[in-house]
Amino acid sequence: MKIGVIGLGSIAQKAYLPVITAKEELDLFFLTRNQEKLESLAKKYRISNKSSNLDDLIDFGVEAAFVHTATTAHVPIIERLLNHGVHVYVDKPISYSLAESKRMVELAKENNLKLMVGFNRRFVPMYQQLKREFTAETILLEKNRLNNPQNFKIAIYDDFIHVIDTIRFLAEGQLADLMIDAILDGELLKQLVIKLKGERLTAIGIMNRDSGVNQEILQVIGKKRKAIIKDLVERVDYQGGEEKISRSASWHPTLYNRGFVNIVDEFIKVVQEDIAIDQLLDDALVTHKLCEEIIEKIEEEISKE
Repeated sequence: MKIGVIGLGSIAQKAYLPVITAKEELDLFFLTRNQEKLESLAKKYRISNKSSNLDDLIDFGVEAAFVHTATTAHVPIIERLLNHGVHVYVDKPISYSLAESKRMVELAKENNLKLMVGFNRRFVPMYQQLKREFTAETILLEKNRLNNPQNFKIAIYDDFIHVIDTIRFLAEGQLADLMIDAILDGELLKQLVIKLKGERLTAIGIMNRDSGVNQEILQVIGKKRKAIIKDLVERVDYQGGEEKISRSASWHPTLYNRGFVNIVDEFIKVVQEDIAIDQLLDDALVTHKLCEEIIEKIEEEISKE
């Protein structure tokens, strides 16, 4: 199976190349405009098919492509690929523009092609297990950053989107009644808290970008039980007044614990077996819509000042 990897920056190098290049059955094609990086990584992973020109990748005949470029470059690349019959996996978000994200979703459907968005936390083993075991009444997800205030639009679409999507994934139903509380320094987001409600469920998402630590803590409560998952790898369960601690097995690699192994496997599987994922794609778009709604609410508050 011929697969393209477009964009060889930090996220590709840390999260995807170690997983994708380990699959000997794949015939890979690397693409980046950075010639030095292209030569270096092609040599490291023994990839002979490489270019800085998207036409070369398409002419190579890839069946699918992983897109890891800057978000601002996503849409023109996705559009070219979909119009040439190539299935696409793209880092979240699809675009900083909701209209553009919708357009890419519709284009994928019109061309009967797969478009998967990289919400890796849906594939984190501990989160998946918790979803199977719990009937949640309260979900609290906290994802903090070490002293890193950022433009609120970028922070929400690039980072807080994980909080929104993970809450929605765990909630298993329609969430509504969005409430937000944001602390900004100019346009820099320092803290964001959101609250969503479902049927017999309350979900809260928190991000402090001026924190003393990079940290992710998930708490789920329901049916006389409580569970806490710390940084995707440690779980503490409470039931009947007793505490039980479990951790991811020591032999599990970090990229498995963080969901990247499973999400890459899933994308390749849906392409090879032609599994319908329109519902999953529509669901990803709902997450993008919530990001846009939060941004609009913040902009409304800024305009009142």
